[in-house]
Amino acid sequence: MLLRHPHITEDCRAVSEILQRVGDKWTVLVVGKLGDGALRFNELRAAVGGISQKMLTTTLRGLERDGFVTRKVFPTIPPRVDYELTELGHELLVPVGALGEWARKNTNRVREARAKFDSQQA
Repeated sequence: MLLRHPHITEDCRAVSEILQRVGDKWTVLVVGKLGDGALRFNELRAAVGGISQKMLTTTLRGLERDGFVTRKVFPTIPPRVDYELTELGHELLVPVGALGEWARKNTNRVREARAKFDSQQA
């Protein structure tokens, strides 16, 4: 059977896997905030705004696992933990920044399209 498209299935899976990590709302915001430099957990939570402690922890662990963020623990009381982008994380800033900029520029257009669609469904 001939495939109707030239994409290799394994490539599609690889792209999908990476996009699941870097395309979610919290990852985009966290990476953007860490682009200005290392932050402590609570500083990052305040900078992102609206993110729960659990979701920030989950997001940071995923970013650390995938090599985008480093976690550095300082032996102080209470313990100090800083998060910082790796070289790979800094490379991710380019497409994440572009996506964020596109979203800001096109928010109204998307809202208008949604409203038009919703009104036609009623």
